[in-house]
Amino acid sequence: MRCIVSGRVQGVWFRETTRTRALELGLSGSAVNLPDGTVEIIACGQDAALQELQNWLWTGSPMSRVERVSCEPLPEQAPPHGFRTG
Repeated sequence: MRCIVSGRVQGVWFRETTRTRALELGLSGSAVNLPDGTVEIIACGQDAALQELQNWLWTGSPMSRVERVSCEPLPEQAPPHGFRTG
């Protein structure tokens, strides 16, 4: 799944808390700041865990203020190892 999260999501530990939550759910992927101020999350794993992460993205880190979460499925692919931020 690929999600774009907008709002106050950069500089507020959003990527790191997303990484922590994704790993708790057994997901792999990445969370990356984009130049337009949004964060892109790529996550691979079980459907139920992906749905739980998608719901959690609306909460984010304690200092974030999420205004929009837009997700789309990705074509089947080999999942990456771990969950990176960068």
